[in-house]
This record gives sequence, structure tokens and C-alpha cells, in this order.
Amino acid sequence: MKRFCVITNRDKEDSNRKAVYIQEYLEQKGGKCLILENRRVISEGVLHYTEADKIPEETECVLVLGGDGTMIQAAIDLVHSKLPILGINMGTVGFLTEVEPQNLERALDLMLQDKYTIENRIMLRESSVTPTGTSSGKACYALNDVVLSKRGDCRLITIKVYINDELADIYRADGLIISTPTGSTGYNLSAGGPVMVPDTEATVITPICAHSLNKRSLVVSAMDRIVLELGQTKDFQEDEAVLVVDGRTVRGLSTGDRLEVLVPEDQTRIVKLSGVSFYKKMRDKLNGN
Repeated sequence: MKRFCVITNRDKEDSNRKAVYIQEYLEQKGGKCLILENRRVISEGVLHYTEADKIPEETECVLVLGGDGTMIQAAIDLVHSKLPILGINMGTVGFLTEVEPQNLERALDLMLQDKYTIENRIMLRESSVTPTGTSSGKACYALNDVVLSKRGDCRLITIKVYINDELADIYRADGLIISTPTGSTGYNLSAGGPVMVPDTEATVITPICAHSLNKRSLVVSAMDRIVLELGQTKDFQEDEAVLVVDGRTVRGLSTGDRLEVLVPEDQTRIVKLSGVSFYKKMRDKLNGN
């Protein structure tokens, strides 16, 4: 690879300085590198920080400076671009990022020498369901998870889960998480859900503080269509919930509202350089071993 773009928060001095260093390093080695401006843009009601249509057509890879949050936002912004992304950790845990700061020059050299692999990660696409049962058309994408969480005075909310139009289960809980394998090490794991290997073609449905002790996570095929319907826990009061997609609050829901969650064809392509296996990274990042 010779042509790169850098995504970073240019308002942060350390990140901006590192981006300039990367640009100069790559150009000294015969490559080309553009530092993209991060600009808050709302498109179809979704907030973006990178305008994908401003990336030059000849770009071969996007370098993302930051932590896991920056990586997730970049994946959403670039969802339709098919460009591979390489994460350079400027945060703390950095489970999604591939390169630690002390290994930066070696990583850039490997990229220039085409010594890398690309790992495809499935995503989620959420959209409202109209009263006729069809998708509204407006969609939000997630690399990690889609979360339906209680709002207001509700102590619990009732969520009906349909898989391919069949009622699979009814949860009374603080909320519900639908996670990709990538997101399984995040909120899903904290809520007691299973860790899934990144290339697993499946999603996991995990209740948050379920009222019934026999409610556990449900792993379903990536081919399945999931529909969530907000029920009514108390006769005298509608349930209220908030939809959070990869940490971004999208909208509120009330009793009777339905949303559809699918695995789209678009995937996030993550560059791998280190040869460190998922299991070792899991031990190092999650267990502190």
C-alpha cells in the first residue's frame, strides 16, 4: 500500500501531532497521506465525523488514531466505502486497535511492504418498523451493538423478541443488547453475555438485569431478521425506552414501537499486522495477564 488517509481528533494536540508525524513518515518513504478533517455532519439524522465522499478514490487504507471509540465511529462513517482501516491506539484498552504507539514505525513499514492481512467484521443495521411491518428505510449502523434501555420512571421494560417473524422470547429487564462478535467483549460481556470469536457469523441477544433468573443470552445466525417490540409492563403506564446504537442515543420508544435489526452486506475491514491471536489479545486486554 502507498496511499493512505488519517482519521483523528485534530482538536487534541497529541493526536494532531502524531497524525502529522505519520504523514511525514509515509511521504519520506514514498507513500502519500492525507489527514482528513473531522467535521460534525448530520446525514439522514445520523451524526458523522468523517465525510467519506471526501476521501480520494485512490486511497488504499485509512489509519485511525485513537481508542476503540474512534475506531467504532470510523467504521460507521466508512461503512459503504469498503476501505480497510488500521487502528493506532491513542486511548487506554484499545481492544479494536492493532498498533501500540511504540510500534508505529514498524507498522507503517509493514503496510508499505504489503505485509498485512485483512479481517472482515460483520455489522448491525437498525431501522424502525412501520405499522404495516416494513422497514422505514432510515437506518443506523453499528460495529458493536444496538441497545434498547429503559427510560424515565420505568423500573423494568418488557421487550418481545421476534426471530424471522416468530416470537422467540419475552424479556422483562432493564434493557436488551444485540451485539456483534466484535462488540461481544463490550457491554454484552459486562451484562453476562458470551465472548464470540470475531469471524463468527452470528449475533448475540443479551438481557440487561433480567427480572427472571432463567433468562440468558441467545446466539442467533447472522442471516436471521430480529425484530424488537416494546411491550407494556404495567397496566396503567406505557413502557418507555431509549435506543442506543454504538453508544449514540438515536431516539426514544414507547409501548408498541418496533425496530428491526439485521446484519447488512457491508462489513468493516480491519487491517491485522501483529500476528497476535484474538485469544492472546483477550487474555492481555481483558484479564490483565
